[in-house]
Order: sequence, then structure tokens, then C-alpha cells
Amino acid sequence: MIKKTWNIYLSGEIHSNWRNQIMKGSETMGLTVTFSSPVTDHDASDLCGVKILGEESQEFWQDRKGASINAIRTSNLISRADVVVVRFGPKFKQWNAAFDAGYAAALNKSLIILHEEEHNHALKEIDAAANATARTPEQVVEILAYVVNG
Repeated sequence: MIKKTWNIYLSGEIHSNWRNQIMKGSETMGLTVTFSSPVTDHDASDLCGVKILGEESQEFWQDRKGASINAIRTSNLISRADVVVVRFGPKFKQWNAAFDAGYAAALNKSLIILHEEEHNHALKEIDAAANATARTPEQVVEILAYVVNG
């Protein structure tokens, strides 16, 4: 029997190595998965619009150009994903992560949310829309292993 390769989209917080932990853990377990993510270089992501399409005098339009170009990548990768993992970190409000979680939920994608307990109340609606809420990257790997291998 040929094993399905699962497409996993890793969205959210960019200030820690949680993505690498999930990828390495999945590799160690021999999971048949591929990973994709948004551009995680903050400056490259924020400034892609003005670098490609030209400078803007107002920050709103600079951000709008970047967000629109990034949306091409994000919407396509989320729509092709079998599972979307969204990480909410402890330091910053990741509005883009909340948007990605909502978009994935609207597409009826399998959704794993990853965050610390301190954000339980703030993320209660997102957690309610998720198939699972994990606290650690290791738990995400365990969920993926169960889903992929049964």
C-alpha cells in the first residue's frame, strides 16, 4: 500500500524554533509529511511589496502591498494543506495567525492550535474551532504521528 504524504502548513509566531521542533520530530518518527509556512523573515515579509512594486509614502500602503503579496502564498498553501498548525506565542499578538486559523476553519481544514495556557481565554473561540489544542511542539508531533500512522 502506498502511504499518503500529508501536507502540513505551519502558521503563526516567528520568534522561536517551534517549526524546527515539529519538523525534526516528524522526521525522527518517520512521518510521511511535507511542511510549508509563510515567509518567516519578518523584514522580508513586511517589505516585499515595496521592494517589488515600489516605495510608498504612507505606512498603511506599504503594509497593504506586503500583505497582499503574502496572501498569494498563504491562501494557496493553506488551501492545499491537509492539516494547518497555528502557533500563538507568548510575547506578541499574532493577528495574522488568528486570520490564518479563521481562514483554515472556513475552508474546513483540520486545525491544530498551539499555545500556552495563559492564552486560553483570549483564544477560546479559536480553540473551539480547532480539532486539537496542543501546548508543546512535541504534542503536535504526537498528534501528527497518530493521524498519519493510525
